[in-house]
Amino acid sequence: MDRIYAIVNQKGGVGKTTTTANLAAGVAQLGNKVLAIDLDAQANLSAHYGYVCDASAEAGSMYEVLRDGIPIKEITMEVEDNLFLAPASLLLSAADLELGGVIGRELLLRKAIDSVKDDFDYIFIDCPPSLGLLSLNGLVAASQVIVPVQSEFLALHGVRQLLDTIDQVRSAYNPSLRVGGVLLCLHDSRRRLSKSVAETVREYFGDLVFDIIIRTNVALAEAPARGVSIFRYDARSSGAEDYGKLAQEVCLNDQKKGNIRRQSTP
Repeated sequence: MDRIYAIVNQKGGVGKTTTTANLAAGVAQLGNKVLAIDLDAQANLSAHYGYVCDASAEAGSMYEVLRDGIPIKEITMEVEDNLFLAPASLLLSAADLELGGVIGRELLLRKAIDSVKDDFDYIFIDCPPSLGLLSLNGLVAASQVIVPVQSEFLALHGVRQLLDTIDQVRSAYNPSLRVGGVLLCLHDSRRRLSKSVAETVREYFGDLVFDIIIRTNVALAEAPARGVSIFRYDARSSGAEDYGKLAQEVCLNDQKKGNIRRQSTP
């Protein structure tokens, strides 16, 4: 399956979770069955969809999937039409310590996804803002990586390190892993700096950069408080327009590469 995307950037605040939540919802709106996996102990993706999983939750979370090997389908729930969530919990913060000595620890997520990957057209993994064991699991399980980059110069720092990490993961664990795209987020076209950074990113990464740019939009920040995607919160907002176009671009790219099982309906 070549439609497993890890959304990764070790820097926080670049729009990673916002992108995972709304890109997954946008792809689901195109008629695809989508699974969104929350691999971050902060559980922001889960909260974005209106779900909070604490240590006492009977349903379990990705922590139990990775640590105890429970089937991922046992914790999966439908949060919007065609869109399913495998939630995270704070317990994931102990994953690096608890799973550090496990043989094959970097393959735990891939094995968990193997049992459900044929049930979904797309899988999106929200990785934590670090390059630890959880992010490594996301990269090993994924076929493609999307790197959100904020339109500020400081946000560019570390992207080279991330690409080096992707190369290392490709060499050691996942030879088919590739960069599916670099995404410019939190872009304010009124600012000269944003335009300059966008030009620099396109010059440096070339065709890897998505055509669509995610503009700064207050509705994108408000939607998580309602526990819904941008499409349910404000379908007429620029945020919904941008992520809708990004979903179309991702699906079209996969269609061109022959990576999609069925035609998405716009």
